[in-house]
Amino acid sequence: MKRRQFLQYGLGAVVGSMGLTRLAHAADTLKIGVLIPLSGPAGLFGPSSRNCVDMGVQDINARGGILGRKIKAVVADAGVPPAQASQAAQRLWRGERVEALIGMHDSAVREAIVGVVNGQIPYIYTPVTEGGGCAKAVYVIGETPEQQLMPVVPWLAKNKNSKRWYLIGNDYIWPRKSNVVAKEAIKASGGTVVGEEYVPFTVDNFDSSLARIRDSGADSVLITLVGGASVGFNRAFASFGLPARVLRLGTLLDENTLLGIGAQNSQNLYSSAGYFAALTNPQARAFAKRYDSMFDAVKAPLSGLAESCYEGFLLLEAMAAKAGSVKSDAFDKAAAQGVSYDGPRGKTELQSHYAVKNIYLAQANGAAFSIVQEFANVPPGQSCSK
Repeated sequence: MKRRQFLQYGLGAVVGSMGLTRLAHAADTLKIGVLIPLSGPAGLFGPSSRNCVDMGVQDINARGGILGRKIKAVVADAGVPPAQASQAAQRLWRGERVEALIGMHDSAVREAIVGVVNGQIPYIYTPVTEGGGCAKAVYVIGETPEQQLMPVVPWLAKNKNSKRWYLIGNDYIWPRKSNVVAKEAIKASGGTVVGEEYVPFTVDNFDSSLARIRDSGADSVLITLVGGASVGFNRAFASFGLPARVLRLGTLLDENTLLGIGAQNSQNLYSSAGYFAALTNPQARAFAKRYDSMFDAVKAPLSGLAESCYEGFLLLEAMAAKAGSVKSDAFDKAAAQGVSYDGPRGKTELQSHYAVKNIYLAQANGAAFSIVQEFANVPPGQSCSK
């Protein structure tokens, strides 16, 4: 072969081979789209959530990846309105070519993303949820209202004499459906609801709401406010002098929110969730210790919502191992058979599209939580079985 021919054909073959090699390496990487709030009312959950995403990627890759493929997280902001978040999900799917989604964001964003993705790639939803959804290839590991309220409200009625409840939340589907369950639990415990209201995300002054709570004779308040709204409400609650005589229970009250509320405003404040950084089982203690060694836990404290992002990766890993694929149809078949994994919360079992889990009632002790009561293996109260 003449030199000119070699340069024309031989070098081209080498370059082509290098291009194929790059493509092969790209194909070997499993991209996971991650949608977490980095802005907006829930933006205070973002930094610690991103930290737990990094831990999930690191741990799975240390075990060899998923189905022999190293994973990469591609993160987008889900703290924006639903239409914008669904566009972000579309970019991750169509533009970045992610093969699965993990989301820690509000329910309105979830429904928008479900409409866009339409079951074509697996979508794991990790935070608390109102339940009621059985869309194709959507898997929920977060706590449902049945899990957070059905065991907890009777316990508070018996042990704290919580009988007269005032319900306040942001005006969207999760608080409204949570309060449907709350009313059932309150009635079954011999209590009554003395007030109920929903406020926009934009509200930053709660004086009129607090006056109504004060005048209602409530001895307990169920709070389903999100992020910054919960911080503002609970600070103002203390300024009204209510904590000494009115118990507060939050079902979206994590360590980041408590930090914003402040130790001086946390008297008689409780939270119901499936995870707290204060858990003492061996897996939880090891996870918290490693988190503290890797990140600034003062600026971005480990929390239940953040930790749920880590568990989203654990479920993805377990489902892919059982399904032998990351395709939606294979995931749905695996979910129908039941999938379990061990994580910081202990063992979690997905039955159909929802998870059975332990629930904890924690009380704020200054700027930290202390576990008061554990409720083991609480069913989600949801079923997607056909």
